[in-house]
Amino acid sequence: MPIPLTHDASSILIRRAAWERSGIARADVDRRCNLTADEFRVEGQLVVIGPLFADEQVDALIAMLEDAGLAHFDDFFDLSGNWPGWLSLLVSGG
Repeated sequence: MPIPLTHDASSILIRRAAWERSGIARADVDRRCNLTADEFRVEGQLVVIGPLFADEQVDALIAMLEDAGLAHFDDFFDLSGNWPGWLSLLVSGG
């Protein structure tokens, strides 16, 4: 089932295979970004982390992913959450 994204906060979308290859523990991401259980979602071939309301959370997570060898845009990307509230975005991995 597609995952809804928040219009007023960033999300990081990661290919599931890249996430699994990274060796990053979810607990480390939860600690670094202070996530709740609902802010780390997996659906099919996609991992969605967010909403992330602070730029520092986004920057820290991107650094963590890049340090683990993942490539921005090839393995993951950040979606700013900068769209109007009347527009709903749903994502799923292919």
